[in-house]
Amino acid sequence: MATKITHLGNSGFMVETPDVFLIFDYYIDPAHSVKKALEHHPDKPVVFFVSHIHEDHYNKDIFNLAQSHKRLYVLPDELPGRDVRDDIPADWMRPGDDISVGSINVRAFDSTDRGVSYLVTMPDGYRIFHAGDLNNWHWKEESTDSEVHKAAEAFTVIVNNIAEVAPKIDVVFFPVDVRLGSCCAEGAEQFLKAINVGNFFPMHFNGDYDMACDFEDYKIPEDIRKRTVMYCLHKPGQTAEIN
Repeated sequence: MATKITHLGNSGFMVETPDVFLIFDYYIDPAHSVKKALEHHPDKPVVFFVSHIHEDHYNKDIFNLAQSHKRLYVLPDELPGRDVRDDIPADWMRPGDDISVGSINVRAFDSTDRGVSYLVTMPDGYRIFHAGDLNNWHWKEESTDSEVHKAAEAFTVIVNNIAEVAPKIDVVFFPVDVRLGSCCAEGAEQFLKAINVGNFFPMHFNGDYDMACDFEDYKIPEDIRKRTVMYCLHKPGQTAEIN
C-alpha cells in the first residue's frame, strides 16, 4: 500500500493512504502540513489518534480540525471527557481493547508511561504502530540497577504481547529520546529485534536528532538492518513516501 508519512512535531505524524488520513499525537504543526493536506483532499476521511494526555502528545485543537471532512477520533480513556463534545465521533480505548473504525482495525496495547500504544491494521493487512510513550525508560547513568531491571521487565512484557499479535509491522513510530543519554535507543533496539519492522521512524527527540538518527550506532544484527528501512524525519513538514 502506498503511504505518505509526514512529521508534524515531537511524536506527531500524519499517514496518508489512498483512502484515509491517519493523524497520530497531534501536538504542533508549524509547517501547517495537516491543513494543506486536508485542503487538497476535501473528500478523504480523517482519523485522529491520541495516545495519552501529556501536553507534547495531545492538543485540544484536534477537535477543531477537519470539520468539513468525515472525521473520527480514537482516544485513551484517561482523556478528560469534558474535552470532547457530545457531537464528536469518538472511540475510547484502554489496553487490550480491539475496535473497528470503519474498515480499519485498531488494537490498543499498554504503555510504560501514560495511556496506550496503537496497532492499526488497514483493510489490506498493512500494519502501522504508534508507540506513544511506550519505551524502556531508564537512565543508565542515573537509574539504580533495580530501576533499570524494573523498566526493562515492564517494557519486555508489552513488546512480547505486541509481537504475539503482530510479528510483522509495516510502519513503526517509536521514541528514541536523547535525554536518556547512552541508552536512548535501547527500547528501539529491543523492539526491532522482537518484531519484523518494515519501516522505522524514531520520534520524541525534541529536535535533538543526531543521536536518535545515528542508525549505524543501533545495536541490532545485520539481518535486521537489511530488512528494516530507517527514516529520520526531524523537521516538521518533512515527508517520506513508502510504496
